[in-house]
Amino acid sequence: MLDSMFQRLRRCRAPWALLAVLALASGFGATTAQAKRGGFGFDDVVELAKARAGSPYEAPRQIPDFMQKLSMNEYRAIRFDSDQSLWRDGGARFEVQMIPAGAYYRRPVKINLVDAGGAKPLMFRKEMFVVENESLARRIPANLGFAGFKLTYPLNRKSLREAVLTFAGATYFRGVGAGNETGLAARGLAIDTGLMSGEEFPQFVEYWLERPAKNSEAMRFYALMDSRRVSGAYQFSVYPGAPTKVDVKAVLFTRERVELLGVAPLTSMFYYGENTSRPVGDWRPEVHTSDGLLMQMGNDEWVWNPLLNPKALHVQAFGANAIKGFGLLQRDTRFESYEDSEVRFDQKPSAWVVPKVSWGDGRIMLIEIPSKDESNDNIVAFWAPKGAMEGGQELALEYRISFGSPDVDKAAPPRAINTFVGRGEPLDEESAQRAYRLVVDFAGEALDKLTPEVLPVADVSAQENGEVIEQFLTYLEERKIWRLSILARPADGRPLALRAALTAEGKPVTETWTYTLPEPNSIYGAKR
Repeated sequence: MLDSMFQRLRRCRAPWALLAVLALASGFGATTAQAKRGGFGFDDVVELAKARAGSPYEAPRQIPDFMQKLSMNEYRAIRFDSDQSLWRDGGARFEVQMIPAGAYYRRPVKINLVDAGGAKPLMFRKEMFVVENESLARRIPANLGFAGFKLTYPLNRKSLREAVLTFAGATYFRGVGAGNETGLAARGLAIDTGLMSGEEFPQFVEYWLERPAKNSEAMRFYALMDSRRVSGAYQFSVYPGAPTKVDVKAVLFTRERVELLGVAPLTSMFYYGENTSRPVGDWRPEVHTSDGLLMQMGNDEWVWNPLLNPKALHVQAFGANAIKGFGLLQRDTRFESYEDSEVRFDQKPSAWVVPKVSWGDGRIMLIEIPSKDESNDNIVAFWAPKGAMEGGQELALEYRISFGSPDVDKAAPPRAINTFVGRGEPLDEESAQRAYRLVVDFAGEALDKLTPEVLPVADVSAQENGEVIEQFLTYLEERKIWRLSILARPADGRPLALRAALTAEGKPVTETWTYTLPEPNSIYGAKR
């Protein structure tokens, strides 16, 4: 299905080698020096990953079957004893809480502690956990193992340590900034996500946690990743705050060909929003942990693409040569947009990825998966190289992920703050059946500064042979926004694909809004 879209992803060549040299030169030297002093550093993990890639893949062991079949209530009743948090005795800002294996966390991971003397394994002990079910407590194996860990820090109050970063399951990790509640997740790597061949899920199989100084405001740790086709070494440097920043270094080694390599993947949930119909019986106005994909292209164009919950798998590719940043944002942070006092979608974090070394030519992939409820993370976004990676190749990457406010860059232009979609007005019988009305609200400082002599103009276009029937731009004084109304219809058998931006004196003064509405969709329902 995607072969024509990607033009058959081709073999990676010299740019990866150059990228590897640049990334290694930029920051790996410090860990080399550390390793030579007798400690443990990133270079040691790189060597482990390289050795794994040179050997046949061996899947990690699984926990006993009865532990895999625990209900979520049973699993959640196994709680880590916070009094046994790592480093609590030293009064450090950072502490670590262990997550037990069980339920869908079926493959335990190894966790090591690193100090000046080197790395030592942290052994699993049943006494670390409080288990409410006495029968289950007796049956838990003494060697069950950990699923991952939570990194805690006094993020919002000095007297309260909260989880700022959680690693558990495959290569997933969730982060929050000040004022956030847990929401979307990042991943170490995505392999063939969205392809008809099926996705492969790598796993972080081992971690090494460096003990931070007592007053440290940053922490560093390492992870070894492995899967059937790729192994890799990761270094994470964490800086909690508003936002919480995570600097990532990674060196990947391929065993076999990877058709679609997903770098810095982000995973989120979009059930419905202002741009979709509301499911029958649901009282909440909107339900999502992210509402759009934002990209800063290499030419400094900012592109905003609202998310949707499609009727069928929906894959988009945005050409991104030397991408400067991308992320899944929860741009709408008003409580009244959700009216959910328990889940608090208005407090979900946004995530923004910035390469520290250019990734070269590639594309941002957006995968939107149909979901019948809000329990599924059905949105995936990542950067992918232009071609496939053959077996026996090496790739080094360096980037930062920020978790927090949707205001990812103060220099970003005025934004599209609302996208509404509905059926087109019945101008005639044909357009009533086929047309869509789209309303996009733009707001921002640069628009506010325009004078009456220099008013914005809407630049709207349709792709996929679609037609823009009409458009008009209105200023809403009471809300201080510019409202763009578009009436458009798709070509037969094609999705409705639109682009729009506001310009002044021939120059863009807003980000570019893009939107693709596939067939069938929730606006008209069944395919016409």
